[in-house]
Amino acid sequence: MTTPAGSGTGFGSVSWWGLSPALDLQAESPPLDPESKADTEHRTPELDVLLLGSVDGRHLLRTLAQAALWPRRRFNFYVLENNLEAVARHMLIFSIALEEPEKMGLQERSETFMEVWGNALLRPAVAAFVRTQADFLAHLVPEPDRMAEQLPWLSLRALKFRERDALEAVLRFWACGETGPETFPMNCLWDSRLRHYLGSRYDARHGVSDWDLRMKLHDREAQVIHIREFRRWRDTGVAFELRDSSAYHVPNRTLASGRLLSHRGERVAARGYWGDIATGPFVAFGIEADDKSLLRTSNGQPVKTAGEITQHNVTELFREVAAWRRPRAAQGDPEEEQPRASGTVEPETSGASAREPFTIHFLPLDSAQALHRKSRYKGRFQLLYVACGMAHLLTPELGACVAPGGNLIVELARYLVDLRPEQLQSFSTRVGELALAAGFAPQTETRPSETFARFCKSGDPAPRSTDPALESRAPPPEVLAPPLEAMSLPHGDLTQPLEGLAPPSAPLQIPSESQGSLGEVLPPSQEALALTNSESDSKTPESDLTPRD
Repeated sequence: MTTPAGSGTGFGSVSWWGLSPALDLQAESPPLDPESKADTEHRTPELDVLLLGSVDGRHLLRTLAQAALWPRRRFNFYVLENNLEAVARHMLIFSIALEEPEKMGLQERSETFMEVWGNALLRPAVAAFVRTQADFLAHLVPEPDRMAEQLPWLSLRALKFRERDALEAVLRFWACGETGPETFPMNCLWDSRLRHYLGSRYDARHGVSDWDLRMKLHDREAQVIHIREFRRWRDTGVAFELRDSSAYHVPNRTLASGRLLSHRGERVAARGYWGDIATGPFVAFGIEADDKSLLRTSNGQPVKTAGEITQHNVTELFREVAAWRRPRAAQGDPEEEQPRASGTVEPETSGASAREPFTIHFLPLDSAQALHRKSRYKGRFQLLYVACGMAHLLTPELGACVAPGGNLIVELARYLVDLRPEQLQSFSTRVGELALAAGFAPQTETRPSETFARFCKSGDPAPRSTDPALESRAPPPEVLAPPLEAMSLPHGDLTQPLEGLAPPSAPLQIPSESQGSLGEVLPPSQEALALTNSESDSKTPESDLTPRD
């Protein structure tokens, strides 16, 4: 069987990394209202951002790294994902990024981040760190007060109790003492995905990799991705080889997710790899840089690879975030120390979280269409970010959560190499229709982008808040977004590789919301991009995934 172009099967049903460059969300948000100056005179102004499907936290990290270039502001990031594994990865990624320099040096942090975030196989030392950190996080999840004390930047209070239980189970699987590859045979799972995706082209997979890179990604301004690193990732899942290749042999459990499969006529729970095997994690941090010398070419060839640019960008992000947080932690926040008016303190931002200049709030998985019913969220957010895999959730109900004059950013499918140009155009057109129906109008003062679609709340359009004095340091108008949720692999093709796996020890969801996104956004003629209704296994209740003791 040959997989035709445009099938979308290479992007899987779970997103692990973004497929668009990192964005400074503050540069994309509307400016502060001068009339509200008196209200914020005695406390720090706040920026409330709602992100659907941001996946890997790259937008948040970029925003924090650039915060020193803007007037002082407190950030409230509200993150809504479609699976709890993504929430757990957010927690792990930020615990690495915000680790104290005394405990982990800058280079070690950046290298650990890159490997955990983008590699299917880890070095033993990195795998040991993941187990230790996952065990630490797993003990904090059921204890909100202790979490608020030790991780004041994180809030899980909005999650349902069953979601917290499942999240704890995900972290405990990562921290499991079983270190053998048989517990999560990534090599076998990756090769099985690749064989199913390529079909009869499997023996010519290097030629397929060359074609996808040179004729698709390079044509979409991703020329810095080198053929060797791209081919290595396609073959083994190792995108960033920072040491000798023989050092990478421990499966990266953070890329595991659970689902029910049909095996010999029965439904069995199994963990597997259902993520991207087509584009790779190079786009998020590896194709743009503030230091333009990294993007220069010699004899028509880039002098730096996407992996080298990623390492430089991540290191600089961590350095800038640490420099921004350090003086605030030492001096305190006098505005935050002043008590707020009675009745204005919310549980998510009270207590220890006030010590941090930002808070990441995780929302329930299925709450996108119900947020507007809560007064605390209705008309609250100055910026709404929607990933391409979550575009079907862009409805008038969700639009009601954006404040008048607020902005909307929708990730487009530019770097999804499996999609034809007409499919990309159709997706972009449909996004515009959904935004219009949700009460937004296109931003006319920004230059057109093939990566993101930008809108503002109708009735009170506001320009982007780019400070002319900071224009030279502001990032390009490219945003970050998660991979498109496309077709899952047919069950039969993965039954054999998963045969030795035990059922998950706790429910690991792949909610059905995102899996129907393309079917709602793209026309019926492109139904190959959408998951069919027959894939009801992802809709199975959590209790079916885990045997009760």
